[in-house]
Amino acid sequence: MKTASRGTAVTEYRTNDNIFVQGDAADALFYIREGKVKLSVISKQGKEAVVAILKDRDFFGEGCLAGQQVRMATAVAISDCSITRVKMAVVVNLLHDQQSFAEAFMIHLLSRNIKIEEDLVDQLFNSSEKRLARVLLILANFGKAGEPQTAIPKISQETLAAMVGTTRSRVNVFMNRFRTLGFIEYNGGLKIHSSLLNVVLHD
Repeated sequence: MKTASRGTAVTEYRTNDNIFVQGDAADALFYIREGKVKLSVISKQGKEAVVAILKDRDFFGEGCLAGQQVRMATAVAISDCSITRVKMAVVVNLLHDQQSFAEAFMIHLLSRNIKIEEDLVDQLFNSSEKRLARVLLILANFGKAGEPQTAIPKISQETLAAMVGTTRSRVNVFMNRFRTLGFIEYNGGLKIHSSLLNVVLHD
């Protein structure tokens, strides 16, 4: 662990390392310097629901600033990560004293709120096949600023099913269909083509 300043520390995580676990004390904010992180919630019956897949320059764990006492989700590194942990008291001071930090954090919160609304609409009105296509496009950064990352990190079909809200077998069927149609390809990893947008845009 590398200490950057009092109340702030940078930690390196390997793929599949837990950053925090559902039920842990919520006492800090996290910032992804590099890598990707999965947030998921486990029900009492043991069923997993993936809340988000986060990437470079994303914050997470902000519930502590709204009075959350324990973590409502589990955060797991799905690639090698470099993550900054900032104690809650330090975050509060930064929000008051550093305008650039406050602006970046506000943009994060607004973007996260928009994403949640889009996910809700997607879940209510779109088929599971369309939801899977949208998840893959989001993972590849299509529609975001900058060039899309067509090769996405390795992610299991179980995780994709948990993100989409369907079964692994259904995801397998859709992935095979996408590959047959040339929307995606496997070559030591998963590559997403812009043609996959046809699935999302098709009525």
